Amino acid sequence: MVQCGAGADEAIVDTADLARRPQAARRSPARPERAAVYSLAGMRDPRVDALAKILVNYSTSIGDGDTCLIEGGAPAEPLLQAVYEEVLKAGGNPIVSMQMDGQAAAFYKHASDRQLEWVSPVSSWAAENADARIAVMASANTRDLSQVEPERQTIRQRAMQPVMESMMTRAAEGKYNWALTLFPTHAYAGEAEMSLADYEDFYFTACLADQADPVAAWRKQSEEVERLRDWIQGREEVHITGPGTDIKLGIAERTFIAADGKHNMPDGEFFTGPVEDATEGEITFHLPSTVSGREVSGVRMRFEGGKVVDASAERNEEFLIKMLDTDAGARRLGELGIGTNYGIARGTKEILLDEKIGGTVHLAVGKSYPETGGVNESAVHWDMICDLRRGGKITVDGEVLEEDGKFVV
Repeated sequence: MVQCGAGADEAIVDTADLARRPQAARRSPARPERAAVYSLAGMRDPRVDALAKILVNYSTSIGDGDTCLIEGGAPAEPLLQAVYEEVLKAGGNPIVSMQMDGQAAAFYKHASDRQLEWVSPVSSWAAENADARIAVMASANTRDLSQVEPERQTIRQRAMQPVMESMMTRAAEGKYNWALTLFPTHAYAGEAEMSLADYEDFYFTACLADQADPVAAWRKQSEEVERLRDWIQGREEVHITGPGTDIKLGIAERTFIAADGKHNMPDGEFFTGPVEDATEGEITFHLPSTVSGREVSGVRMRFEGGKVVDASAERNEEFLIKMLDTDAGARRLGELGIGTNYGIARGTKEILLDEKIGGTVHLAVGKSYPETGGVNESAVHWDMICDLRRGGKITVDGEVLEEDGKFVV
């Protein structure tokens, strides 16, 4: 699961229809024939309104009097406006925080170390007092942080760690609802090698925003991931094998969470925090990911006693190693997630979507989610994806759960 971190643009490191969906995205007949979210008549794309309804009425369940922080980049203004309206309709009190294009890049370019370490009291207040937070990623340039030194990003991540911990702790206690999504932009479409129009269709379909009753559709789709979660709960060891992969993870007495659209949108996985000292073996991560403006690909890791003792990457290996050296917890696992969303059939270089792909498994180095029973602490939470559709297998306590990317239980 991708964390809803200190800012929508920082969600990946400051720290995305489920199994029965059709493989191909389909074009909604209601969609305007233009690559934009406004129709020629000046009305919003109805799928934007549908996504806002999902986020407010299903993902975060805003109620009367709830304070909801709404955050996102300027390109997401249509969705932010729609979410704002839905929060008001639900009786909530919306607070809007919009980031400018290029804001993050300008921050890292000009901020001193003191400014990197400064935490806005607004962020602290929201983490400690708000009832909900809806964050919308809307990058106009997914590589605008590619020239920022990793050390400066590490300083910022460490500074924001208490904010992230407050949000995660309150969420685990049921006192704080949060949801993370993105808004289709040319940048995301370009990374996915699609036109903007095709990417919009792909994305809104993955979010079930093209359904007549999208909230009811998500409630129905949650049944499959809950079934799989119930099957694995209470077991002791997961064994993952495949090309370049043979790794065992301890899961005894850990809680699996069914990720069914309550925090990430789109969603589709079940996950836990592995036992911190019980991971042994090696794993190859097949899908590249773009993190803090850098594409890291061809990653291999070897674990001993739960710790990464050897790591390499075909691209941006130096950045990978520096992130693993952020703090003591960055070389241990904070998450094991198994993707269930077969409606997302291809990689997009956006982790919010890619980690949900049905037939993949992902591991996250760094901080655990407290609700899973995981206790690993770190300023990092970085998900990486292993594609099991290439001849992989997941065995749990000797019983096959998934083979060649398909569930067999």
